[in-house]
Amino acid sequence: MHTPNQSMRRHVGQRAALAVPAGERGQSLVELAVVMPFLLLLFLGIVEFGYLFYVGIEVSNAAQAGVMYGAQTHASASDTPGMQAAALAEGVNVASLSAAASHFCSCSGGSGTSTCTYGDCPGYRILEFVQVNTQATVAPPVTLPGLPSTFTLYGKSVMRVEQ
Repeated sequence: MHTPNQSMRRHVGQRAALAVPAGERGQSLVELAVVMPFLLLLFLGIVEFGYLFYVGIEVSNAAQAGVMYGAQTHASASDTPGMQAAALAEGVNVASLSAAASHFCSCSGGSGTSTCTYGDCPGYRILEFVQVNTQATVAPPVTLPGLPSTFTLYGKSVMRVEQ
C-alpha cells in the first residue's frame, strides 16, 4: 500500500517525463547557443554606445564651463588661458581633452562684425561674445568589428558677455 505522499511523487515525476518528448531534450540548449553570440554583440554595442555618449557629454560640459567663465566680465572675456583652464578642469575625466577659446564682437543692429573698439558700431551697441571649442579622441572599451577603433568627439559653446 502506498502512502498519499509517495503516490503524488510518482505522478509528478511521470508528468515531468512526459512533458518533453525524447527527441527534443537538447533543443533549448542549441537555441541558446545560436542566439547567445547575437545577444553578446548587442550587449557590447550598448556598452560602447553608452561610454561614447558619456564622454560626449563630458566634452560638451567642458566647453560650457569654459564659456561660462569667460562670459562673466569683459576682463574674463579676454582671459583666453583662463577659459581654457576652466574647460580642462571640468573635463578632468577625459584624458585627451583639448580646449581652444576665443572672443569676438558684433554690432547689435546686425550690421556685421566689430573689432571690439569704441566707435565700430555707430548708432548700435557692441556685443561681445566668447566661444570655447573642446575636442577629445577616445578609444571605446570594446572595439566592435566594422566600427573605428577611435572616435573624435567635439564640443562647442558660445555665450554673450555680461554687459
